[in-house]
Amino acid sequence: MINGVGHRFRRGAYLLPSAFTIGNMLLGFYAIVRAYRGDFKEAAVMVMIAGVLDGLDGRIARLTGTDSEFGKEYDSLADVFTFGVAPALLSYFWGLDEHGRLGWLIPLFFLVCTATRLARFNVQAKVVDSRYFVGLPSPAAAGGVVSALFFAPSDDWKPWAAAGLAGTLVILGSLMVSTFRYRSFKKINLRQRWSYRIMLPVAAVLLVAAYHPPAFFLAVAAAYTISGPVGWLMGRISRKPAAAG
Repeated sequence: MINGVGHRFRRGAYLLPSAFTIGNMLLGFYAIVRAYRGDFKEAAVMVMIAGVLDGLDGRIARLTGTDSEFGKEYDSLADVFTFGVAPALLSYFWGLDEHGRLGWLIPLFFLVCTATRLARFNVQAKVVDSRYFVGLPSPAAAGGVVSALFFAPSDDWKPWAAAGLAGTLVILGSLMVSTFRYRSFKKINLRQRWSYRIMLPVAAVLLVAAYHPPAFFLAVAAAYTISGPVGWLMGRISRKPAAAG
């Protein structure tokens, strides 16, 4: 009897990470529906929440010891949809559809880069330093796109904003397939004791987020996006004096 209960509990534990992955896809699909109806800010929020779920499913799988090759592949397929297809279509519906062939080729470029980035991640998962991602992670790239949509100005500035959005898609897509290293937060131990001094910066961040959420999310997305190229540049600069010596 006890063995039967343990078996059912174990089976439920295996399903839990997949439930988060399904939630990820559900939010991506709902974001597309909202964007099709013209509600781009709500669609952007859906993709942001999906990014949170994407970070949780892997952590839950590791904590419960239920990570598997199936889960990794399933998660990647969901990510192609939520962080590739959804941001591309949101951008297209928002205003790029008014720019002819270029208006759909640029979102397509972003989608192809997302799929390429995820395929490379699956191949290199066991041979790279787990502290870093090689190339901009797809959830972060999608976060950059939807943060721009969340921050989008009024219709008077829409032609200029559309050009900026197209450039953003190209830059983020290129960074996803680049070899720039981005810090991974998978190794952060949430169980460890933290100094009370950390409460002040955390409170400051929360206050800024509450005061102007669109500007906050755009700033965070931009800071993480440029961290890869900036880190590469700083590494090059620091190596030059050592080589000269």
